[in-house]
Amino acid sequence: MRRSFVELYSHSLTVSANTTMDLRESITNQNDVAFSIANHILSNHSGNNNIVFSPLSLHVVLSIIAAASKGPTRDQILSFLRSKSTDNLNSSVSHLVTIVLADATPAGGPRLSFANGAWVDHSLSLNPSFKQLVNNDYKAVLASVDFQTKAVEVSKEVNSWAEKETNGLIKEVLPAESVDGSTRLIFANAIYFKGAWAEKFDAQMSKDHDFHLLDGNSVKAPFMVSKKKQVISAFDGFKVLRLPYKKGEDKRLFSMYVVLPDAIDGVSALLEKVSSERGFLERKLPYQAVSVGDFRIPKFKISFGLEASNVLKELGVVLPFKDGDLTEMVDSFVSQNLYVSSIYHKSFVEVNEEGTEAAAASAVTMACGCARFPTKIDFVADHPFLFLIREDLSGSVLFIGQVLNPLAN
Repeated sequence: MRRSFVELYSHSLTVSANTTMDLRESITNQNDVAFSIANHILSNHSGNNNIVFSPLSLHVVLSIIAAASKGPTRDQILSFLRSKSTDNLNSSVSHLVTIVLADATPAGGPRLSFANGAWVDHSLSLNPSFKQLVNNDYKAVLASVDFQTKAVEVSKEVNSWAEKETNGLIKEVLPAESVDGSTRLIFANAIYFKGAWAEKFDAQMSKDHDFHLLDGNSVKAPFMVSKKKQVISAFDGFKVLRLPYKKGEDKRLFSMYVVLPDAIDGVSALLEKVSSERGFLERKLPYQAVSVGDFRIPKFKISFGLEASNVLKELGVVLPFKDGDLTEMVDSFVSQNLYVSSIYHKSFVEVNEEGTEAAAASAVTMACGCARFPTKIDFVADHPFLFLIREDLSGSVLFIGQVLNPLAN
């Protein structure tokens, strides 16, 4: 008998890690960390702007740093990611890459691309076990480069790689002058997603309506509308909408969720609630289609970037950026002096009547030295809200963001 995706996924994790691993618990931990990071970014780094980022992309970067380190540095990363061991992290990432994030277009589903790359200075030799891990579990492309005399050229090569892997949406994951002669290794990943709605919106029905801003003003923005039943759950203070993407022949289910506070200025308090309770949002996701009264969702396009290393330091992950302990990475005494200098992250998302196109890229540089279901419900996203793109069968969250003004890019 053919086993379900979750059974196969759980079995493969168990076999590769040689231990019993609860897939749901692992994903829940990953998502709890994601919302904690999101809450911090939105509270301290958004500047009252629209944002989008890929927690999955950052999770992979931190996992590879954990695998490269030992001692207190490794322990600190594992504690932050709420993982018991690097084996669990590596096994989880491996199966996310090979199963959850495999391209779905051959089966008629969303277009997906998740790629990892490592650029290593030619003066260093990767530890064989670490090289095997990067090749096999992270499916990374490895390149030997000359940072000491060609740092600018390497930076351009990494940026070109990220642009290609994200279908041209992320053009410069590495800022100018972020790579120099002291750089010894860059690890980067890129994720691209493009999905069509299972039920597309009629573009001819889209109309301009008021979108209320946090400062009390409003703007006229184009809204998508529908009279068809929608998958919505309503709770005290907020509502959650599920917009499924067209499904392929495999078992994966991708959806966008819009988390809408009742209050115009309620997005910050809502995210605080989501990030403070373990598995909070998982318990609030809607599964029942209901008839709608007034239903409006704004079109939007967001491009956002940040130096994620600053965010991680503020959240308590400090040792990789000073003490290093990255001794599991290379066969050289130089490994004693390796440390993470920066982690850069850029994301893009566009939502319209056809569906969603989204991308993100991260690059780390290492240097030496209960619901109610009414018969009819309104869902009018005419004020700031949260959104996420999720693979529903595994529960993995690919992107998280907030829309404060749909006209601002």
